[in-house]
Amino acid sequence: MCRSKDMDLLPVEIKVNVEGDVPGALTTLDGSHGALMMRRIWFAEDRDGVAEGRVPLLEGGVIVRFRTGGGPDDLVVKLRPTTREKLVGRFSDAFEVEPVRYKIEEDWSRNTRVLAASLTRVHPPGALAAAVEDGGDPAALIDALQDQFLHACAPTVHIDGLVALGPIVSMKIDDVPLDDLEVGLEVWSAAGMEFLEVSTRVKPKRGDDAEELRERAERKLRKLEEAVLDRGVMLSGHPDSKTSRVLTALAQTAHV
Repeated sequence: MCRSKDMDLLPVEIKVNVEGDVPGALTTLDGSHGALMMRRIWFAEDRDGVAEGRVPLLEGGVIVRFRTGGGPDDLVVKLRPTTREKLVGRFSDAFEVEPVRYKIEEDWSRNTRVLAASLTRVHPPGALAAAVEDGGDPAALIDALQDQFLHACAPTVHIDGLVALGPIVSMKIDDVPLDDLEVGLEVWSAAGMEFLEVSTRVKPKRGDDAEELRERAERKLRKLEEAVLDRGVMLSGHPDSKTSRVLTALAQTAHV
């Protein structure tokens, strides 16, 4: 079957991080005008690695994330970074069949541009609590499709002997107007650290080619940076992602 030139184009999620006076930055960016959701987040990691203060799954490009509160729970298995060549079989294209959603997208920040693929399973509220509490088994609720995803697309990864790191308190505010952009604001608080992530998305348009989409995403990234900086809010210059920094801090203080 022939594929149109826009079928292989992927959405781009664009993010910038703010550190320092996060409450002040929220006020400056007018976060009171969006829809607020409070959640608690855990990440599963290799127990033996955490005992040594390391995060082997994250270092290997695998993220296992649990979110509770604010509605249904969800469990996400994500590969970041990955490549299109590694996304094989049914996982070569995005799909959604309730209660599962599989997406592939570009993930851009000030310092990195990577490909990410994630498989999300929605659960009833409270269903994930036992898996992330002390003594729980975070691997127990990874379902058959998520396990198949890992075996097919990250065959060297072994998901067993896991421990949950967290909770991270998340406050997310969607649909915030920022100049002519619409952004999401998400605050993470954990391990004595606090981050504000400002994000927006670029979706392929009919008739786009790869170069047109890339240029449009680059313009939007510049717009996002300028919109934040023009309001006197300083962007983080740290090269590591907030996920990496928080998980590393949590692993180094965990008792397993």
